[in-house]
Amino acid sequence: MAEVQAQLQALSEEYQKLQQELQTAVDARQKVEAQRQENIGVQNEFKRLKDGESIYKLAGPILLKQEKVEAESTVNGRLEFIGKELQRSEGQIKEIQDKLEKKKSEIIQAQAGLQAAGAASGKAAVKA
Repeated sequence: MAEVQAQLQALSEEYQKLQQELQTAVDARQKVEAQRQENIGVQNEFKRLKDGESIYKLAGPILLKQEKVEAESTVNGRLEFIGKELQRSEGQIKEIQDKLEKKKSEIIQAQAGLQAAGAASGKAAVKA
């Protein structure tokens, strides 16, 4: 019975570790989503620009003039990269969720085994 309890404790610790991994992955995905929204906002600003208006890029402590085509290309490239990063994050989150579900079923099975062992020892004690 002590062996089953030790196994249950180990499974619980693994489950908590997976929950922490999931939270970390979700936080990372939220940061990437925030970057995506920011870049979409910049892209929308580019659409509202009139011909001849200037675009400046912050490089360290100074602003550098940048061509509209170059700036749009940079933002589009970032959005493409962010899209791939979001897909990767979502895959990672799904994988961790699947591991959590598997671990949860293992814990339920271990609890059932512990309850069965407790009931069997209880019946044995009554017969004695």
